[in-house]
Amino acid sequence: MLAGMKVGLIQTRTPATHAAALAHVLPLVREAAAGGARLIVTPEGTNILQKDREQLLPQLTRLEDDPVVNALRDAARELSVWIDIGSALVLREDGKAANRQVLVRPDGSIAATYDKLHMFDVDLPTGETARESATYEPGDRAVTADVDGLRLGLTICYDLRFPALYRALATAGAQVMTIPAAFTRPTGEAHWEVLMRARAIETGSYILAPAQGGRHEDQRGTWGHSLVVEPWGAVVAHLDHDEPGVLLADLDLAASAKARAAIPALANARSFTGP
Repeated sequence: MLAGMKVGLIQTRTPATHAAALAHVLPLVREAAAGGARLIVTPEGTNILQKDREQLLPQLTRLEDDPVVNALRDAARELSVWIDIGSALVLREDGKAANRQVLVRPDGSIAATYDKLHMFDVDLPTGETARESATYEPGDRAVTADVDGLRLGLTICYDLRFPALYRALATAGAQVMTIPAAFTRPTGEAHWEVLMRARAIETGSYILAPAQGGRHEDQRGTWGHSLVVEPWGAVVAHLDHDEPGVLLADLDLAASAKARAAIPALANARSFTGP
């Protein structure tokens, strides 16, 4: 395993068409690669964001036909970097929609995919409502993947609120958790950083959280504030705004083992009955 790795997190304000989304994200990916990132992670909804189902669904394609995914696969090959497409909104083989993370190798091939497990179906105190399950079919499996000897645990946005998922990924060997997101502004302001730090501390893992930020074409507002948290719970890199940008950070891969040895919560956990 490598002793360390430079990562690049991409913060976007993804537009409502594939062509505009690609023109938006690709220069940021190139900037991250130029900054030395070996692994580049983009946010949830990298390929398109449109909250109106009637406008969104006709634009979706199967993964292998998605123009943004294919262009980023080409970019990974050209730049010789890993690209984790935080999520692409695509069609499944059964015709339903999926919110799918796609990990791309430096040769442009797909190493792993993960369909978001937990659907964001909420009624917020601000009056905002969301019914993600009305558009997307949830996944049914947790996924880890190897990146140059580093084990990633793949998750997306609302998954953040379900700690059992992160424990399962950590016990399966993941030292780094990806949490690409398009967090709402009210929940982001209240919970974004504290939940990211909690997941890092609970599992002794790095957290990579690239985010959507700002006011989008479809009028949604997202929180931004992309960040990297190390396994002891400190925020080691962050963007203190909601504008598009690149966040670079160096991971010390010995930090995960050190944190887990100091507080062996994963090993000490016990099953129980009740209440």
